[in-house]
Amino acid sequence: MAVTITGAQLTIEDIEAVARRGETVKLHPDALARIVACRTFLENRIAAGEIMYGVNTGIGEFSEVVLTDEQVREFQKYLIYNHAAGIGEPCPADWVRAAMLLRVNVHAHGHSGCRPEITRTLIAMLNAGVTPVVCRKGSVGACGDLAPMSQIALLMMGEGEAFHKGERMNGADALAAAGIPVPGLQARDGLATINGSNLTTAVGCLAVYDAERWLKQAEIAAAMTLEALKANMKPYDNRLHRLRGFAGAVVSADNIRKVLDGSDLLTGKEKVKVQDAYSMRSTPQVIGAARDQLRWTRSQLEIEANGVGDNPIFLPKDEVVLTGANFQGTPVSLPLDTLGAAITMICVLSERRLNRLTNPALSAGLPPFLTRGAGMFSGLMLSQYTADMQIVEQKILSAPAYIQSIPAAADQEDFVSMGFNSALKTRQILDTACGVLGIELMAAAQALDFRDFTPGRGTLAGKTAVRNRVEFLDIDRPLHRDHNAMAEAVAKLEILKAVENEIGPLAT
Repeated sequence: MAVTITGAQLTIEDIEAVARRGETVKLHPDALARIVACRTFLENRIAAGEIMYGVNTGIGEFSEVVLTDEQVREFQKYLIYNHAAGIGEPCPADWVRAAMLLRVNVHAHGHSGCRPEITRTLIAMLNAGVTPVVCRKGSVGACGDLAPMSQIALLMMGEGEAFHKGERMNGADALAAAGIPVPGLQARDGLATINGSNLTTAVGCLAVYDAERWLKQAEIAAAMTLEALKANMKPYDNRLHRLRGFAGAVVSADNIRKVLDGSDLLTGKEKVKVQDAYSMRSTPQVIGAARDQLRWTRSQLEIEANGVGDNPIFLPKDEVVLTGANFQGTPVSLPLDTLGAAITMICVLSERRLNRLTNPALSAGLPPFLTRGAGMFSGLMLSQYTADMQIVEQKILSAPAYIQSIPAAADQEDFVSMGFNSALKTRQILDTACGVLGIELMAAAQALDFRDFTPGRGTLAGKTAVRNRVEFLDIDRPLHRDHNAMAEAVAKLEILKAVENEIGPLAT
C-alpha cells in the first residue's frame, strides 16, 4: 500500500516500509498545492527585492552578504558543492532512502520555498530505486545534516553518484536509466533540499523500529535463562508492577510470563529459592525502563519526522519569512543518545545472567561453564569473554554526543548538536547488542538441555530456534561460528518469530 505524503501522520512504520521494502510514495494533492503556493510567495518576494537568508544572501558567517541577481542564479549550485564535504564509506541505502522521504514530508507542509520539481524528483528517485551515494560522516547536526544531504542534492543537478539496480554509477546516468529528468537548482532549491536533521532522524527512526523488536528478544532471552536457572517467578507477577505504576515494567513482566506459560516453574512443580539475585528478579524494572525511554524516543522522532526543519521558513498566508534554528538536531540527538545507553544497560544485565549460567557456584546445579567435561573442556567460558568485550564497546559508545559541541563557521554556528554522531553510535550499539543477546540465548539453550522439567511453550520455541542455528556443545569446538550465527539470528528476528508463532505476539 502506497505511503501518501501530507506533511503529517508519517510513522516510523511508514519510514521503514519505504526505506527497506520499497513501498511506493505519493504526494497528496493538498501538499502539492501548498508547495506551489509557497513557491509563488517566494518568487514574488524575490521580484520585490526583499533580502532573505539563503535565497539572496550567503549563509552562516556570510549571511550579511547580499547577492546580485546573477549570483542568486548560481548560488545554489555552489552552496551544494561547498557542503558536499563528507567523508567515509557510503551510508546504507535504507538510511538514505529514509532521509529522502523525510525531506519530502518537510516540503509537503508548504513552508520550504522550493519548486515542486524538487519534491517530485525526490519521490521519483524513491519509487525508481535511485539512491544517492552519501558518505557516513560529516554532519554536526546543525544546520541540519548539511554534508550528507548535499550529496543527495547533487543529483538535482545531474551530478554526484547513485546506486541503481545494484550498480554504482554517475548521478546523471542513474537518473537517465530511471527516466527521471534533472530538475536543476534555482533560487532556494538547494537549501530547501539539505536544511534539516533528516539523515539523523532517518537513522534514528530505523533504530527505534529495530530496538522495539530487539527488546522483545531480550525478554525471550531473559525468560529462557530464568527457566534454566530455576528462578522464583513471583517478581514477575503483574500485580507487583502495577502497584509501582511504570508501564514498561508491566509490559516486560507480562511478556516474560507469557513466554514461560506452561512451565513447571509457574505451576510450582519445581522447587525454587525464596529470593533470587537482582539480575534474575529485576529484569522487568530494567527492560521496562528502556521501554519507557524508547516510547519517548519514538515520540520525539515522529514529531521531527512530521515537523518543519527549515531556515528560513516561509509563511505564505501570513506573508512572513521567519529565520530561526528549526534545523537544530538536539531534540532528536538527546533521545537517541539515551536510547543507546538504555540498550547498553540491558546488555549489561544480560551478561550478568550469562555469568550465573556458566558459574557453577551460581547456576542451581548446572555443570561448570555448561559442559559435561569440565577440565578437559571449557564449554562456554570464552563466550562470556566475547560478551564482555562487546559490552565495553557499548559502554564507550554510550557517552553522550549531545554535549560534545565544537563551534564552527567563525563562531556563527557556536553550538551544534552532533546529532549524527548520536545516530551512528546508537546504531552501532544496537548492532553489537545482537551479538550480546545471541550469546545469552546460546547459553540458555545449552543450559535448558541439562534440565528435565517441562519448559514454557515460548521457551521451548526459543530453544528450538537457537538449535536451528547452533548445535548442543557436547565437546569443545571453535565458537566464533556459533557466535556469528546467533548474532545474525537475533538481527533477523528469528528467535522472536519462532516464539510469537508459538504463543502469539508479545506486547511492544
